Amino acid sequence: MAIVTTPNKPVTVNPLKQSQALGASLAFLGLKGMIPLFHGSQGCTAFAKVVLVRHFREAIPLATTAMTEVTTILGGEDNVEQAILTLVEKSQPEIIGLCSTGLTETRGDDIERFLKEIRERHPELDKLSIVFAPTPDFKGALQDGFAVAVESIVKEIPRLCATRIEQVTILAGSSFTPGDIQEIKEMVTSFGLVPIVVPDLSASLDGHLEDSYSAITASGTTVAQLREVGGSAFTIALGESMRGAARILQERFGIPYEVFGQLTGLEPVDEFLQALAILSGNSVPEKYRRQRRQLQDAMLDTHFYFGAKRVSLALEPDLLWSAVHFLQSMGAQIHAAVTTTRSPLLEKLPIKSVTIGDLEDFEELAVGSDLLIGNSNVGAIAKRLSIPLYRLGIPIYDRLGNGQFTKVGYRGTMELLFGMGNLFLEAEEERVKHFHGDF
Repeated sequence: MAIVTTPNKPVTVNPLKQSQALGASLAFLGLKGMIPLFHGSQGCTAFAKVVLVRHFREAIPLATTAMTEVTTILGGEDNVEQAILTLVEKSQPEIIGLCSTGLTETRGDDIERFLKEIRERHPELDKLSIVFAPTPDFKGALQDGFAVAVESIVKEIPRLCATRIEQVTILAGSSFTPGDIQEIKEMVTSFGLVPIVVPDLSASLDGHLEDSYSAITASGTTVAQLREVGGSAFTIALGESMRGAARILQERFGIPYEVFGQLTGLEPVDEFLQALAILSGNSVPEKYRRQRRQLQDAMLDTHFYFGAKRVSLALEPDLLWSAVHFLQSMGAQIHAAVTTTRSPLLEKLPIKSVTIGDLEDFEELAVGSDLLIGNSNVGAIAKRLSIPLYRLGIPIYDRLGNGQFTKVGYRGTMELLFGMGNLFLEAEEERVKHFHGDF
């Protein structure tokens, strides 16, 4: 059981966390025909867009209500209305994901009332799905905003329909990359099941060329698929942050669910495949049996480099949970753990303590580590401490291929093993080189 601490500082220094609005927009980008709309100043939207563009190196559709000093004081209903009408006229989205920001949440705009009155004035919007996610960026973090958006989606769009025995809903949390989701979809379909992924980032942010430019998301979970979610036989929630959305589906449609906190490592993948086998009534495909043997060999090859290594992590709670268990399964020690926001997982972590803090806290705690794990903002700390960095999370702007990166399943676990193992191996070679140089 971990002791959770929050440093008593008047300010955040070198922030680790990203805003809730950024997390919500990321979730919305996994829906086809979507454009996220930030209700706030232009700067709020510009910052989120820059982060997502640098991380995925893709065109990211984001819109803003462009609040000014005057509209902030007088109220933002007209801005919301005008933004929605403009988007409908110019971009013709199938869904609009409306995210609040710190500015409008502080003012207290009643956005749900705004939307109701806007629809009354404009009956032509009846067929347009508008999903509202309250995401003040003065509290919470990216993971919270992502979870709120998914909960809003499953509250708003799915409809009651006949149950399809082979259909399962997969609620994928913010810790899963587009490459992860693609791997998970392949695992589920290999058992004869039909997955509906909410949201499906593997279709929209995986890095591919479309036939033509689109001002809205060209791929992802469709509105038709979202409506059919009410007919799924089972819900698979990936990440503890998705438990709330799974409960909503259970309460609305009576759909049972199971939460999988991690899909990285031999035992977690074994458990996931076994659950799919029980759910489908089919045996585990031979290709995964072979991948399992490959992973076992990879673990044998790399465990010498992981054993007793001190690793410090700066990650969102769901991702921290998965990384801690994976590292400990390979014999590594958790030297320090810093995260962004509260989660029921934190106290359950099998480490001494975890800090809800910033990168200043992380730099102080990480001294003496053999490896750092975090996003690209940890890079400067890694240089100052002369400790190798394995990049994980958002944003990663100094490496390519973030949309395709995979860390789940047997193959994804091998990718992590070799990536981290090579960093340990390089560090060992440097130590040997310096040792011989001294003599």
